[in-house]
Amino acid sequence: MQRRKVRSALGLGAARTRAGKLLLAPAAIGTAMALLTTSPANAAVLWTADPASGADAFDYTACDGGQISTTNWNDGRGDIFSLNKPAGSDRCEVAGAAGRTWSNNSTYWWGWYFDTNSDNAQTVFQWKSWGTGDQQQQNYPVLMKVEGGQLKVWYVAPGETWQSVGTTAWTAGSWHKLELGITTRSDNTGSFEVWMDGTKVAGKTGVRTWDDMGNNPRWGTYGTGINGVNSHVWIDDLKLGVSRADVD
Repeated sequence: MQRRKVRSALGLGAARTRAGKLLLAPAAIGTAMALLTTSPANAAVLWTADPASGADAFDYTACDGGQISTTNWNDGRGDIFSLNKPAGSDRCEVAGAAGRTWSNNSTYWWGWYFDTNSDNAQTVFQWKSWGTGDQQQQNYPVLMKVEGGQLKVWYVAPGETWQSVGTTAWTAGSWHKLELGITTRSDNTGSFEVWMDGTKVAGKTGVRTWDDMGNNPRWGTYGTGINGVNSHVWIDDLKLGVSRADVD
């Protein structure tokens, strides 16, 4: 896949419809309004990562020595996020959602398109716990990796017990639609599921998905095992809702 020009660099901390006349009786108008207000097209999108906002779309970034920017490949998508981790660095990530907070006993769904320059981008999503050391029981309860040409989904239980939840083939240099839903629980009644390109690839119930100090989403490329190589990923149409229909 040919990569095209980068339009604008960001800080590292960082239908139409055609009008026409239509006359309806009052009863018909009421019915039409009811259909409009209940239509699936009116999905409850709570937040979108707008490239026009740059890094300000997120709570913070972590990309030491790398570059977070926007680019446009002139393929109809418009501006997208570009996260470029150089050799000699472990990570290039964006985290959180500007203006949003997360809480226990809630359900969140994220949807985004994702592309990588290799089949070994390592960690591409973390449901990262706040705090360090003894402040955490789980460092990252839900984690997704691109490794060896596969998307791998993991649940990491207290005590750093890794449990494989699902695996599916990953093609570098192609866009993939990812959807992740998490129901947060600080006991063992939480759940999560992952969809790729319209197919459910992983899911788990009866798990702990909310750590002692809370959690925050991270997207990008991270791994000590890829410190010596460049890893470049792209994100498009990242959004948040409360159901899969909201972000599908």
